[in-house]
Amino acid sequence: MTTSGTAPEAPAVVGDEIFTVDHVTLRFGGVTSLGDVSIAQQRGEILSIIGPNGAGKTSLFNCLTGVYRPQEGSIHLTPSSGKTRRIDGLKPYKVSRLGVARTFQTSRLFGAMTALENVRVGVESTQRGGPIGAMLRLPRTLAEERDSDLRALHLLEFVGLERRSTDLASALPYGERRKLEIARALGTRPELLLLDEPAAGTNPAEKLALAELIERISKELLVSVLLIEHDMKLVMSVAERIIVLNFGRVIAEGQPAEIQRNPAVIDAYLGTSHDEPEAPDAGQGPTRTELDAPDGGAA
Repeated sequence: MTTSGTAPEAPAVVGDEIFTVDHVTLRFGGVTSLGDVSIAQQRGEILSIIGPNGAGKTSLFNCLTGVYRPQEGSIHLTPSSGKTRRIDGLKPYKVSRLGVARTFQTSRLFGAMTALENVRVGVESTQRGGPIGAMLRLPRTLAEERDSDLRALHLLEFVGLERRSTDLASALPYGERRKLEIARALGTRPELLLLDEPAAGTNPAEKLALAELIERISKELLVSVLLIEHDMKLVMSVAERIIVLNFGRVIAEGQPAEIQRNPAVIDAYLGTSHDEPEAPDAGQGPTRTELDAPDGGAA
């Protein structure tokens, strides 16, 4: 028993909520990017956020990572320590230190650095050695340098790029650059990994490898994954649950099979009644055939 009358905090376990978004509204002038959005993700879950272009998906990511501060609502993160923190309004580096990492729609790699050096940037962001330790070559700093090399190499191996460690990032094929970005994000030791359209620009073989990598990140590294992606085959193959945004509001939530048949989701993508046969313009989102493809397979 405790004498203070306050029960000790229980450690977080798989199945607990790792983050919650409560009634968040984000406006840019007269434009509402997110309107009264409330969602939550379970620890260890692969959750996907989908929706047409301009639905508010990246705005949500930016709120979760401290890039944007919503005018209304709150966002809470519960790391594995079990201590819940309110993170809306925190600086991005503080959110990162709490265990949140992300990739972006477009490449943010350091092209003039090698693959290994890029991953070391992520690894070293969590280390405590400073410039004085580096100049004096203190034992702790030297140990951290050895650890960063080993961990960066391990992460390159994890994503299948161990043979590319000395290659410049700018020289890598596009699909491998996307993997390298994920490796660098994992270098920060996140508990929540946000992937913003990781399959954009990749070919079918690279998409298949990416799906396998996302599942391994969840199962082997025990990292919760929040995924934004337009490729419905990829989404349906890896997501355990899907949330659909349209015009900044949640219009549907459920397991992939439920989302595939949801009339509101079909209407949002096709722009017509779900009983009508018209197809959408190219590049505006998945076709109904893609939504209906079982388990993300080809129809």
